[in-house]
Amino acid sequence: MYGMLRTVLSHMIKIGDLTVTDSDGTANQYGDKTGEPVHIRFNTRHAERAVALDPELKLAECFMDGEIDFLNGDIYTLLKIVFENTGPTAATEPWMKAAGKFRVLFRRFQQMNNLARSSSNVKSHYDLSGALYDLFLDPDKQYSCAYFETPNATLAEAQLAKKRHIAAKLLVNEGDKILDIGCGWGGMGLYLARYLKANVTGVTLSEEQHAIANKRAVDEGLADRAKFQLTDYRNIDDQFDRLVSVGMFEHVGVGHFAEYFQHAARLLKKDGVFLLHAIGRADGPGATNPFIRKHIFPGGYIPALSEVLPHIEKAGLYVTDIEILRLHYAETLKEWRLAFMARRDEAKALYDERFCRMWEFYLAASESAFRWQNMMVFHIQISHKQEAVPLTRNYIEAEEKRLKRLDSAPKGANSETQAPSKRVKA
Repeated sequence: MYGMLRTVLSHMIKIGDLTVTDSDGTANQYGDKTGEPVHIRFNTRHAERAVALDPELKLAECFMDGEIDFLNGDIYTLLKIVFENTGPTAATEPWMKAAGKFRVLFRRFQQMNNLARSSSNVKSHYDLSGALYDLFLDPDKQYSCAYFETPNATLAEAQLAKKRHIAAKLLVNEGDKILDIGCGWGGMGLYLARYLKANVTGVTLSEEQHAIANKRAVDEGLADRAKFQLTDYRNIDDQFDRLVSVGMFEHVGVGHFAEYFQHAARLLKKDGVFLLHAIGRADGPGATNPFIRKHIFPGGYIPALSEVLPHIEKAGLYVTDIEILRLHYAETLKEWRLAFMARRDEAKALYDERFCRMWEFYLAASESAFRWQNMMVFHIQISHKQEAVPLTRNYIEAEEKRLKRLDSAPKGANSETQAPSKRVKA
């Protein structure tokens, strides 16, 4: 085996049961032999060198290219061992630390997401075949962290609970104008239009999402209240009672945070409420994983709260509530990963084996990062005025209960057909 790889593995893997067979057929065991055993085989000497020198990128790429195979376990069980051994206090090789610092230095250049580049970045991921996303998402095509109210909730139930949870925090009144920044396939906006009788404008840069969202609005009889535009949020100059953004902020880029919140402040009416749902990192500012940046989300960045809050303050806005969703995304990604693997042959028919390996790695690595590393999801409720929301958080649970009676009832069975009047003074 390539000497540097053996050194890295010996130094890093202290927990778990990992066996590595090199391209010459020699097997070495690492860890304390606890947990599920994993046995990988390097098929080329190139892969051994590449993974030793740049593990964050090359482990994924060598797996994608078939230069690494599994004799026992899979990419998820391998990453479980890796992530459990690479926490904040784990030993890291000096060149890995240097590479991480280098990526932080250049992150602003990599995230210069002007209008043209933002559109290109979105198309590379969200304009993939809709049939791919149908393989693993819930029927509403929610491509963001679900909210598991109970451990036994299904993915569809948890995604519905997520929409309900967000809607409750928005304090929506019937007829409110709402802007959904990064509306995806329209699920959140359609929920607000259907159950809260709001007038929703959604914006996306994905042609695929734009077409599907508008078709759904027509098919569901909501086209008069839910309209979706193919445009950048920076092109919107109207004012709204409510702003909501779910899973879009990760694509803004650290150099554009000030612009984002300054524009949000202009869009939000003086008595309005803004709910931001975004992935965050719990260990301070960092850099985007090179595999994610190159193959999954070019231009993307997951921020720390310490990078976000100052820009909210500088835009003249109040933070009225923060909630951290910890393991909810790990559970969401687990459901996506298992669903994708169950229908992997269908994905291969759409693309090819290399793509399937890339997607498998993406889902497994993302779940691992939320389950064993530093990733989480935050909800930040934002307003111009302190009095825009009630003094306590009791209104959230009360509104969730009301909405659950509506969204869980059989069609045509709802006795409550409109949003309640103003609830801010609760």
